[in-house]
Order: sequence, then structure tokens, then C-alpha cells
Amino acid sequence: MKKSIKATIILFLIINLVVALLPFHLTNANHKCISDIINIRDTFPCINDDDDELDWYYVSKGKDQIPEGPKESVSYLKEYDAYYLGDTSKKVLYLTFDEGHENENTPKILALLKEFGIPAAFFVPKTFIDNHPELIKQMVAEGHIVGNHSVHHKSVAKITNKDEFASELNGVADAYKELIGQDMPKFFRPPEWKYSKNSLKMTKDLGYKTIFWSFAFKDWLKEQLPENYVIDKILTGAHPGAIMLLHAVSDTDTKVLATVIKNLKLEGYEFKSLNDLPVDP
Repeated sequence: MKKSIKATIILFLIINLVVALLPFHLTNANHKCISDIINIRDTFPCINDDDDELDWYYVSKGKDQIPEGPKESVSYLKEYDAYYLGDTSKKVLYLTFDEGHENENTPKILALLKEFGIPAAFFVPKTFIDNHPELIKQMVAEGHIVGNHSVHHKSVAKITNKDEFASELNGVADAYKELIGQDMPKFFRPPEWKYSKNSLKMTKDLGYKTIFWSFAFKDWLKEQLPENYVIDKILTGAHPGAIMLLHAVSDTDTKVLATVIKNLKLEGYEFKSLNDLPVDP
């Protein structure tokens, strides 16, 4: 149900409840406020937020501290196999890259990861597989995960039809299987940081884990940030069990990656694959 329609219905119901409860309000000295007397959503189950489009975010607690997930959804992430943290009991990190398009940085990133022996995950839309098959083959050959980032790279929260939703993921998975000859790993990253409770459910129904993150910053912008700023940003954002999101399109990220990896290792961090995520989110 659209938010504007919901808001109108809720306002109408509240007005009618106020009118209905006004005598009680005036005569009962120990009255409760109307929001305590009745729960709109419990009384009118047709009003629900399952299809509401949400923006992913986290609340940082500082270096080496575990951040909080979004208050709107953290209570049901586990139910739908949605992760934003890995194993928080150890100093482990899960390095992930989103690939919107290739900016000649991916080969450099792959070379650095190979040099340091680090596994990573690259989330790709179908166009990336179509346009850069050799990079996909290299990622797989060198032990990295190629994850699903949808066909059209648009908000999946806006897709409520199950068949249309499935086609967004299956289109990428089919292209991957045709190229590699094996099934695509079942990891999905929602494009544009958008999701809904319903999209998480449909993702799980297709057998995928949704992979959010507990560290990210605006590294996809055309205007590149200073290298020292980026290094400090990544090092400060590290914490046990962090799923780190970087964008391969960023020239600066690529330039500082070796320095970041060396410093994180000196701090005692180990890099793990998404295949090593805990069984439960």
C-alpha cells in the first residue's frame, strides 16, 4: 500500500477514534493517551509496512566497536537471512566491492588481493557480466565470490511482483552460469541501498542471503576524496565482524588499498570470505 494512501487512512481512523473516545477522555481522570488505548496496526491489519521502501544505514560506535543496525528492520533481519555483520567475536573482516561499471580499477584490485592472499566478494549487475566476462572468470579462478546485484540495478523494494523480482536475480544468475558453467553463489546485495521487508522475504525465497554492510562511505563519487582521508575513514570504520563495502569504480580506494590492508593486518585483523559468515546473521 502506498505511503500516501496509508497516511490518509490512518489520519481518517485517528480522527474518528478521537471523536469516539472524546467523552471517555473528558470524564475519566486516569485516561491514557489514545496511542496507548489502541494500536492502529493491530486493529487494522490491512495497514502494514512490508512493502515500504527503506534505506539501509548503520549507527557507528567508533573504531573497533560494533555498530547498530537500523531500528526499522534489525529485529527481523535474521528471519530473512540478511547480514550486515559477520563473526563479531573475532577480529575478522569481510571485504566486498560493488561493481556498477568498470573504471579500469578491477584488474588492479584483483592483483592486490592476489598479492596479499585475500578473498573478497564482487557484486555485479548483469551488464558487468556481459561486458567484462574475462574479469568475472578471473574473479572466480582466484577464489573470489561473484555476487548478485540485480539485472537493472534499481530499487528492489519497488518490485512487489514475485515473478518480476525473481527475473531481476535470475537474469544475473543465468548469465553467470552460462559464462562460468556453474551456479552463481547465493549472495545478493540490494542496489541503491534500498530494501523492504517484502524484498528480503522474496530474496530468501529465491535461496539468497542478503548482504548489507557495517561500513561504507561515499567513495563512488566522480570527485575523488583525498587519499589520507580515505585511509583514515576505512581504518576508523574497521571493527570485529565488519562487512566492508567499497566501490571498485573509486580510483582513490584502489590507490590506498594496499596501505589499508597492511595497516589492518598490523592491527590484528584477518580477512574472511562471505562463505565463512556465521550460520545465523
